Amino acid sequence: MISGTGMRPGDIVTASNGKTIEVDNTDAEGRLTLADALVYACKQGVDKIIDLATLTGFCRVALGPSIAVIFSSCPVLALFWHVQRSISTGILTPSDELHEEVAAASEVSGEKFWRLPLEESYWETMKSGVADMLNTGAIPQGGVITAALFLKQFVDEKVQWMHIDVAGPVWSHKNRSATGFGVSTMVEWVLKNSSSINEDEATQGGEELV
Repeated sequence: MISGTGMRPGDIVTASNGKTIEVDNTDAEGRLTLADALVYACKQGVDKIIDLATLTGFCRVALGPSIAVIFSSCPVLALFWHVQRSISTGILTPSDELHEEVAAASEVSGEKFWRLPLEESYWETMKSGVADMLNTGAIPQGGVITAALFLKQFVDEKVQWMHIDVAGPVWSHKNRSATGFGVSTMVEWVLKNSSSINEDEATQGGEELV
C-alpha cells in the first residue's frame, strides 16, 4: 500500500447518492469515480448520458480485437457494423432509442460496436452483506455486464443512459499509440441530436423558422 490511507479490500465507501459500496477489489477503483460522475451528470437536468470508459478487460477477452459490444436490457442484440480497423468495444444501455441513435452515428464514423444484454440476474453476484453492493462481482464470468450493472445503480431512471467500454480499442499495440476510438461516433451523435433539438425549437408554436 502507498500509505495507511490507501483503499483496502473490505472498506466501505459511500457514493454521492448515498449508496454504500464494499470494496471487494481495489483494482476496480475507476468505477467508484465514474459512479459519482454519473450522479453529478444526472443532477444537471440532462435527458441522455453516454459514458465512455476503459472499465474492464472482459470486452476484449469475450470478443477479441475486431468486435465491439453494446449492453442493453433489450433481449435483441444490436446490428453488426462494418469497420475498417480492428477494435473491440462494449456498449450497454437500457434505452433502445439511444442505441438506435448511436448505431446510426457509428455507421457514419465507421467505428464498430456490439450490443449485449444488461442481464439483471447477474446482479445477485454484486450483493454485499455489509453494504448496498460490491464494487466487483463475486465471480469473474460476465464481468463486463456486472460492471455496467454497477454503474446503472447511479443513473436516474428518467435519464436515458449508455455505457461504452472502450478498454480494447483505445490503444493500438501495433502502432504503439492511442486511437481516439469513440470520438468520431460521439461527434456524429452530438451533431445529429443537436440538429434535431434545433429543428424542434424552430417549429415551436406551429411556425417553422427558416
